[in-house]
Amino acid sequence: MGGNKAVAYKGPGVVEVIDIDYPTFELKDGPGVNPANVGRKVPHGAILRTVATNICGSDQHMVRGRTTAPADLVLGHEITGEVVEVGPGVEFIAVGDLVSVPFNIACGRCRNCKERKTGICLNVNPDRPGSAYGYVDMGGWVGGQAEYVLVPYADWNLLKFPDKDRAMEKILDLAMLSDIFPTGFHGAVTAGVGVGSTVYVAGAGPVGLAAATSALLLGASAVIVADMNADRLAQAASFGCETVDLTKGGPVEQIEQILGVPEVDCGIDAVGFEAKGHGEGAGEAPATVLNDLMDLTAAGGALGIPGLYVTGDPGGIDEAAKKGALSLSLGTGWAKSLSFTTGQCPVMKYNRELMMAILGDRVQIAANVNASAISLADAPRGYAEFDKGAAQKYVLNPNGYLDAA
Repeated sequence: MGGNKAVAYKGPGVVEVIDIDYPTFELKDGPGVNPANVGRKVPHGAILRTVATNICGSDQHMVRGRTTAPADLVLGHEITGEVVEVGPGVEFIAVGDLVSVPFNIACGRCRNCKERKTGICLNVNPDRPGSAYGYVDMGGWVGGQAEYVLVPYADWNLLKFPDKDRAMEKILDLAMLSDIFPTGFHGAVTAGVGVGSTVYVAGAGPVGLAAATSALLLGASAVIVADMNADRLAQAASFGCETVDLTKGGPVEQIEQILGVPEVDCGIDAVGFEAKGHGEGAGEAPATVLNDLMDLTAAGGALGIPGLYVTGDPGGIDEAAKKGALSLSLGTGWAKSLSFTTGQCPVMKYNRELMMAILGDRVQIAANVNASAISLADAPRGYAEFDKGAAQKYVLNPNGYLDAA
């Protein structure tokens, strides 16, 4: 095979398209690769020609320099592809299959995988449970913002689309199955959303919009999305959400104006550790969203927290924040008997059902998150515009599959 082009983090605020090696069925040394994973054989893997690979807010945290990601780390954990090679240990996935790749890398063999906790697989990251492609401290599996990518444990990890022609008709929707749609859905499910629920979603980025879409799919009676970005709030309103503009102050009073009461049944954090305070020009205050959710969620309710929190943040506002230690009003949560669910979404718990909802025309997730296809060469522009708050979900098109889309 020939070469391979990929998007790499070069330093704070800078990404570039670089040349990298074509994948092999062995994990090689490179930026961010855990030394214990170097030389790891992958006979159970598949090599994909990338169909779509999305820019994610989690990638943006690294690109802003807010993690310990090393220079030249190849980015990208939201991957859809066509299988072009399989290892000798692959039994069911075949060359030519069109597949979605969960961003969690999971072995399918450990206790956690067998319990459907694929976000915290015990065997793929030597440092701690859980792994992902192209992400800092996640074992060093090469990212998928590339022309070709290796996926381990292919029979277990890959979700095969049942009809390639139908899948290509819905490819921008199906591209959301690798991360943001299941992640948003997980946030809604763990917040307890059901028929008739009132729901508050903090953050109108792609994950927040996916969570709002999921809440509507689950039968919520009112979904309120909060942000400081007018364009993103308009995107939320475009598919039936109420909105809260946090540049005008805190959310409680605005929720009361919408619902007649100052609380909701279910709260979802789709912001994470770079949260800001309330009001025009508010600065960073990383505990704001979590404390807001404890204030505005009804007693006995639940908080779904798909927003990312880290243990190492060089740009944290103080020494505590740099270690992921936040000033939470846990007493409020305790007094109200609130439940909390954090951590990576176990994508495989939801992706097949969400695929069927897409193929059955039950949901239009690509339209709701304003998915926009751009070339791999345009990735630096996509990152820059996304960082400025563009109300779009940028989907990279390394091999031309999305030209018709």
